[in-house]
Amino acid sequence: MTAQEALELIFDHDSEIVEDVSEDEDHLESVFTRMAVVKALEKISDDRFFNFSSSGREDVDVRTLGNGRPFAVELLNPHRAKFNKMEVHLLQEEINQSSDKIRVRDVQIVTREAVAHMKEGEEEKTKSYSALIWTQKSIVQNDIEFISDIKELKVAQKTPLRVLHRRPLAVRQRLIHTMSTRYLDPHHFYLHLRTQAGTYIKEFVHGDFGRTKPNLGELMKTEVDILELDVESVDVDWPPAIPE
Repeated sequence: MTAQEALELIFDHDSEIVEDVSEDEDHLESVFTRMAVVKALEKISDDRFFNFSSSGREDVDVRTLGNGRPFAVELLNPHRAKFNKMEVHLLQEEINQSSDKIRVRDVQIVTREAVAHMKEGEEEKTKSYSALIWTQKSIVQNDIEFISDIKELKVAQKTPLRVLHRRPLAVRQRLIHTMSTRYLDPHHFYLHLRTQAGTYIKEFVHGDFGRTKPNLGELMKTEVDILELDVESVDVDWPPAIPE
């Protein structure tokens, strides 16, 4: 690889990611809460041109927990084309020590083919979520027990109103593989879901004015909304873990 070719780094993180960001440093910094990620990358790049791509993405108010989400950074025209393991490890440490809001792990240099593998089969992978649900009507434990019995629920989702300005109108078929609940009080409970990637969880809960069918509100026969949402895991066995 020559110095003029792109260098790609791959690592996992537990924060929102922006796909294909270049030249727009302000936008990138806002997504990473002005993290030192940008500064760390600039130290090994000739300029401020770099691209991000990830295995999916979440809304800015959704946390990604567990082992994080695989993503790749392509550095364009970097100062150097080769880095040893210690240098890459120090880059990871610098990012992690810069803030308590995000962490990265398993930083490593990979090939373009490996990045393509990350993007393959995105809609086939599964994701696990935890959501705090509000219900309009008062409920008891028995009112939500039926939800755990629902398996492989087929859901039809029109492009949500909140993203219709940037995504084409379409009806997407998605699967809710499993669900379970934990009762909190007469108007709140936790919903745990394992779903096909690409499922709009917020819209599955409140229905998006009937654009997602069936939805949780229909199933429970009451108005419901989602107050908090966490990604518990993204089931992608990549990148390979680096031994401590």
